[in-house]
Amino acid sequence: MTTPAAIESSLRGDHALPLRPPHQVMNLERLGAMHQSRLSFMRTLMRCIMRERWQIEPSRIELDSQGYGSVIYRIKAPQGHYNFVVFSNQLTDEDRNDRVIATKWDLTMALVEGDVDDVYLEKLRLNVPKQEAGRVDARVFVLSRANRSTRNFDYVVDQLANGHQPDITQITRVGYLYRTTAVYGSGKLGMADWDKVSSTYGDFARPFAAEMFVCLMLRNFSLMQAEHIAYHRAPDTFVKMAPDIKRYFGIGNSTGLGMAPYLVNHPQLINRWIEMRELALARVRALGQINQRVRCNLDDLIDRCIRHTQETKTEDGWQTDNNRQILADLAGLAAYVSESLTTWDDLLLWSERNCSVQSQELLVSILLELYPELVDDLEEYHCTDEFLDLDPLMPLHRLKSIIETRYAWALNIDFGAEGARETCWYRSEEKMEPRLGSIADVNARKKQMALGVGCAVQKCYVQLCEYMADYPDHTTARFMVARPKMRGIVRRIQTMNKCTYGDIQANLLDRDMLPIHLLRCKLAFFGVSKFDPRSRLWVRNTMFQGAPLLEDIGKMFDDDWFMPLAPRQ
Repeated sequence: MTTPAAIESSLRGDHALPLRPPHQVMNLERLGAMHQSRLSFMRTLMRCIMRERWQIEPSRIELDSQGYGSVIYRIKAPQGHYNFVVFSNQLTDEDRNDRVIATKWDLTMALVEGDVDDVYLEKLRLNVPKQEAGRVDARVFVLSRANRSTRNFDYVVDQLANGHQPDITQITRVGYLYRTTAVYGSGKLGMADWDKVSSTYGDFARPFAAEMFVCLMLRNFSLMQAEHIAYHRAPDTFVKMAPDIKRYFGIGNSTGLGMAPYLVNHPQLINRWIEMRELALARVRALGQINQRVRCNLDDLIDRCIRHTQETKTEDGWQTDNNRQILADLAGLAAYVSESLTTWDDLLLWSERNCSVQSQELLVSILLELYPELVDDLEEYHCTDEFLDLDPLMPLHRLKSIIETRYAWALNIDFGAEGARETCWYRSEEKMEPRLGSIADVNARKKQMALGVGCAVQKCYVQLCEYMADYPDHTTARFMVARPKMRGIVRRIQTMNKCTYGDIQANLLDRDMLPIHLLRCKLAFFGVSKFDPRSRLWVRNTMFQGAPLLEDIGKMFDDDWFMPLAPRQ
C-alpha cells in the first residue's frame, strides 16, 4: 500500500498539478466553508460496514409501551465483537436542555467491548445516564446522550399509529427524531483511550470511527423506538415507516465550543486530514478524465446540491444569505459547465473568480464525488502519530527563516490593534468545557487556553531577534535556556515545518473572530450537513441523513448519499 509521501510524489511528476497552497487552504473562512465529502468519516465508516458486512442486531429489547427502558445491540465486526447499550428515560420538557450544563436526557448510550451480562448492564445503568457525573471503565469506547426533537418525534409516532406515513415537508424542516448533545471518547470519564482502541480494535482504528458509529446506532434506534411506540399505541392501525422515508431521517447534532480547540491542539492530525483532501483534489485535477458520463454525473450532482440547499432550513440570517449565494453560484456553475467546461483547473479557477468561498469548497466536494477510484483509497491515511519534537541543534538563523516563511501570516497580524487580543479562550470549572470570554476578565485569564498560535509565534520571533542580536551563531538549545517559556511554541514551529498544512492562518484572539468556522471545519470532516447556526458559538446540523439502514447491510450498496434529497411523495 502506498504511503502518503509516495502518493504526493506520484502527483508531482511532469504533468502533475500542485496542491493548493497553505495560505489558501488554511484560511479560517475557507476552513469554515468546507462541506462533507467522500473522505468524511461517516462516509468512510459506512463503506467499511457495508463492504465488510457487519452483523448488527438487537439482542435484548426491554422497552415499555412508551418506549422507556433499555436496548442492547450486538455488533459482530471482522476484528471484534461489541455491544451498543441505550437507556431511554422519561424526561419532562423543563428538564430537556441541549446545553452541556444539562443533567438529564431522553437517551443515554454507550459502545462497549465484548458481551454485556446482567451484572455489567446494571453497572452501566447506574452510570451511563449520569454521563459526566458517572464513571465507566475501559471496556467502554464511547459515551453519549440525546434529546428528542420536539417538532418531529410525537408527530411521526402519531402518523404511524394512525396508519399514515410522515409528511415529507414536515421531515424536511427537521430531518431527525433525536439530537445528540455530546459524544465522548478517547479516555474521558475512565473510558478506553485512543491508543487502546486504535491498537487493539481495528474496526474503530480510524479517527472518530467509534464516535460516528454511536451516532449511526442512535439514528437506527430512534427509528425503531418510534415504530415501537406507535405500534403499542394503536396496533390495529399502525403501519411501518416506508424505507425511503426512514433513510431520509438522520440524527441531529448540537455542537458548541467544546470542539473548537481540537483543531489547534492537534495540528499534525489536522494536517493529515487536510492533506488527504487536497491530495484527492490534486488527483482529480491531474488524472480525472472528462467524458460524457462524467459530464452527466456532474450535472446531476450540481442539481442535487441545488435541491439539497433549497431543502436546508435555518432561522439564522447569516446562513440564509450564504445558502442564497450558494444557489446563485450553483446556477452560474451549471451554465459554465454546459457552455465552457474544458478542464477541472479552468472550472476551479472560474469558481474562485465568480463564486463565494462556500460554493468554491462545495465544488471541491462535488469533484471528489465524481471519481471514487481516485479518492477512496486515501481514507486509509487519516491517522498519524503526533509528537511536537524539539530540535535543539537547529541554528537560530534557520529557526528565524522558518518563522519568516512558514509563519509570515502570523508576523503580518497587528496584535496591537484594537480588539486584536480581546478574546480569551478558557476552560470552565463546572464542566471543564471551553468557553469564550474577555481578556479583561481576570478569572477567565487565569484559566486561559493556549490557542493564540499566531500571537505566540510573533512573540517568539521578537524575542528570537533580540537574542540573535547578541548571539547570532547560537543554536536553539541555547535560546531555550535563555527563554524557557518559548519552548512550547518553538517545538510547534519546528515540527509543523515538516507539514504542508495544519496551522490555521488566523488570529483566534480577535474579538471579531467567528468560532463557528472552527466548528464547521471539523464537522465537515465528520460528514454532517444542513448547518443551522444558533449563534456564533454553536450550530445544529444533521448526521447520517440518507445513509443506509441496518437492514440494508448485505444488500447492494451504491454509496450514493452525498447531499441527500427528500424522497418524493
